[in-house]
Amino acid sequence: MPSAAASFVTEMAMAHVPVLTKELVELLDVQPDSRVVDCTFGAGGHAAAVAAKLSPSGVLVACDQDPVAEDYYMDLRPSLRCRSRFYLGNFADSLSELLEKGFRATHVYMDLGLSSMQIDTPDRGFSYSYDAPLDMRMDPEGPVTAADMVNTWSEAALADLFGRYGEERYARRIARAIVAQRSSRPYERTAELVDTVKRAIPTPARFGAGNPAKRVFQALRIEVNDELNSLQRALPAAFDLLDPGGILLVIGFHSLEDRIVKHFFVSKVRPCTCPPRFPICVCGKKPTGELVTSKAVTPSPAELTSNPRSSSAKLRALRRL
Repeated sequence: MPSAAASFVTEMAMAHVPVLTKELVELLDVQPDSRVVDCTFGAGGHAAAVAAKLSPSGVLVACDQDPVAEDYYMDLRPSLRCRSRFYLGNFADSLSELLEKGFRATHVYMDLGLSSMQIDTPDRGFSYSYDAPLDMRMDPEGPVTAADMVNTWSEAALADLFGRYGEERYARRIARAIVAQRSSRPYERTAELVDTVKRAIPTPARFGAGNPAKRVFQALRIEVNDELNSLQRALPAAFDLLDPGGILLVIGFHSLEDRIVKHFFVSKVRPCTCPPRFPICVCGKKPTGELVTSKAVTPSPAELTSNPRSSSAKLRALRRL
């Protein structure tokens, strides 16, 4: 008979499909008494699968800056056999707080993607597929919305943002069109921005793969939520939280965050800073981690078929020595 936590996984799958769950559970290899930190709880799909492996002596710490996630945690908590706690706030801050309190973890994992509860809730403004307020804040109390940015940032700043965080080929054209449009009517809705992007780019580009506003929305969301800076702060804190032999696992969804994760992992596996011409290492820096995954783990064909949103997911794992 399935456990209550396992049943919760099945129920959550109807509303939100967490990516690479099977791979995550296998690579973490959680034991009954493990102490696990879920940095991005979301709708709780990964946490429920991990918690099903924990006994009453195990610990699950759940973190998320979205208050809606706390509601999902409260739904999951009665089914848990392990001890648990929820931290509401940016995961980098939550990890730092855990460090200050002297908590030690055997496993820390992060799913850096948006959850379906955010994408499919139109009034959150994350999706270019719905007409909604142009918001994009994961923390509804955050100081800046996407509308604030497109209505106040200079053309040069917007172009730089779209190029840097969205890797948008037509960043300058789109920024120019936004500034021209907002002079007569400030942006309030996602559909208004999507329409501007479509009109700003060349006609053939409107019919490429996916929505032409995808990269602009990605760039705005990253900046609104300070995602890359949060990740850069969170990775060292997560690694420091681990016991020797502990595992840090990260699931990323675009090249910018995957690059940060790869660079951090390499810094732990190959920390030597000596010039390549040196015959031997003289800097004295020794590896403090080893790769659990030699290359990124990606979704299986079956998962891609059942959950197309998983297509860009990449999982990487590192063990602390």
